[in-house]
Amino acid sequence: MQLTLIGNGFMAQAIAKGLVEKYDIEIIGRDEKKLQDIKKILPQISIKVMQDKEDISDKHIIFCVKPYALQSVSVRLEGKANTLFSILAGTTLKNLKQQIKAQYYIRTMPNVAASISKSTTTITGDREAKNIAMEIFTQIGKTIWVNTENQLDIASAIAGSGPAYLALIAEALSDGAVKAGLERHISNELIQSLFEGFAHLLKDNHPALIKDSVMSPGGTTAAGYFQLEKGNVRSSLMQGVQSAYDKAIEIGNT
Repeated sequence: MQLTLIGNGFMAQAIAKGLVEKYDIEIIGRDEKKLQDIKKILPQISIKVMQDKEDISDKHIIFCVKPYALQSVSVRLEGKANTLFSILAGTTLKNLKQQIKAQYYIRTMPNVAASISKSTTTITGDREAKNIAMEIFTQIGKTIWVNTENQLDIASAIAGSGPAYLALIAEALSDGAVKAGLERHISNELIQSLFEGFAHLLKDNHPALIKDSVMSPGGTTAAGYFQLEKGNVRSSLMQGVQSAYDKAIEIGNT
């Protein structure tokens, strides 16, 4: 099966890397230099500079542009696609249907780990296309079907934006170790190992149980945890998810 990715940004590249071994991948974009750079990394894909009128008839389209570019790109698309898979944050199925013609519409939210087939992708849309959507995006990691667009927007605040939050935490922990006197390369190696081990622990344990298992009375973990609570880290993370969700709704309304 051929999949046509429209867009040549970072997420399009990440998805292409994850799918290229299973599917015939075509990338259509407006930046010829970026397309050529992608071709050097993934020589087995096809690339094409977007024309003023681009025929998408009967194609399986993965729409990978920025939400603000929906209208400027969609006016160039002619014909009726088989299925439109959109990764645009906050962009509703209603908006997609108004801009692009397709038989079926699917909204998805993968993350940057797609490039190493470790994405967590939430999916919703026309149930007639559910199976093919799950099949495609399972190739780049774990897939979760949700029943409503509202659920997808909430999930996107974690699965889509979450890598940025975890990157902030990882960087801060590494900086803390360096501040205390540890060399940066050792600190970074510790952080990488920490996240890898923690991911396995989460499979079978509630986060609160993991925390309690290492927090001894009057111990070092309790002292550090107390400072995190004083800094409102828990509240800030919760508000971060809420703010990302609110932004998705705002995008959908505009």
